[in-house]
Amino acid sequence: MTNRWLLPDHIADVLPTQARQIEEVRRALLDAANRYGFELVMPPLVEHLDSLLIGTGASMGGALDLQTFKLVDQHSGRSLGVRADTTPQVARIDAHLLNRHGLTRLCYCGPVLHTRPATAHASREPLQFGAEIYGHAGLEADLEVMELALASLVIGGVRDTLIDLSDVRIAAALMSAQSLDAALQAAVYQALAAKDASALKEMEELGSDLRVDLLALLDLYGDLAVLDKARLALPALPAVTRALDGLDWIAKQLIASGFDAKLIRFDLADLGGYGYYTGVRFAIYSGAANDALARGGRYDEVGAVFGRKRPAVGFSLDIKALVDSVRAPAPKASIRMPWAADPALRLAASALRRMGETVICVLPGHESEADEFACDRELVRVGDQWVVKSL
Repeated sequence: MTNRWLLPDHIADVLPTQARQIEEVRRALLDAANRYGFELVMPPLVEHLDSLLIGTGASMGGALDLQTFKLVDQHSGRSLGVRADTTPQVARIDAHLLNRHGLTRLCYCGPVLHTRPATAHASREPLQFGAEIYGHAGLEADLEVMELALASLVIGGVRDTLIDLSDVRIAAALMSAQSLDAALQAAVYQALAAKDASALKEMEELGSDLRVDLLALLDLYGDLAVLDKARLALPALPAVTRALDGLDWIAKQLIASGFDAKLIRFDLADLGGYGYYTGVRFAIYSGAANDALARGGRYDEVGAVFGRKRPAVGFSLDIKALVDSVRAPAPKASIRMPWAADPALRLAASALRRMGETVICVLPGHESEADEFACDRELVRVGDQWVVKSL
């Protein structure tokens, strides 16, 4: 008989050391977002299903539907969903509740639930942190979001970051010159995302020129020189030129602010989430992680279904995955105090705690036990006072 206390696959308890690390990172990320001017919002964990899934585009909406746990509301009888992504909810807040006319910066942090893990080692209960800018169509907003995403990984303890850039408008512009039905467009996007040249070659409905251009996209990945290669390999369509110029501007701005040029990569055929993103998209990797630690980009259509189409750009990350990708922190330095029926001792401990110190009381009979706190000092009685001394 299966033990009742066994958890579902890819669902796990978080134990003290990691829980403390996750919570410290969460607080630091929210503080960092606040310093950039992002306001915190807290969308509900459960919503009506039809509301939860709209505003994500055809392809992304289908994927989100498969990732969403569904249940029936015993109060209303309507179908509910447990959120699998917070971005659509934040877009609803911007468009329908705040309804501001100018720029709005919003951030969030909370659990989401997935019906299946995103990768082989991923949790189905990520702790999602993200930030969104609404109301500015210029690349300045894209750059700000990327800078906050990179800063967030540094806060989480990641040092060896690599950023991968792309723009979904390039492939869209190439295909706009030829009338392709929705099924064929989807097949092309899937082939590009999978780097499947043979599949593109077998699509007889594509004209020869378009096929050559799409096949060229598959080879356009690498460092900053890729953008020059793209200008030579792709037709000089206005939308293609604008996209390449935008990627070049962003890369040079990152470099000017101190980011290593060798750690900026481009993959012009990377079209994951093509039905959701409308412009520049990015993913940030670390050598210690199996998958991107942060993803984001521009999704200007996200608020349209809520009655307000606004420029929008943002990113999100899973704090649990971020913490898993770095070395566990050293035990927290703290102060040990003996148990004694002495009010002066407890007053001394209270004063230290108010100053931010961790003071661990050793209860009778547990003097030899250890935990995640590394006591490097102790409270000892000197005369009629309790003072802190190094161990």
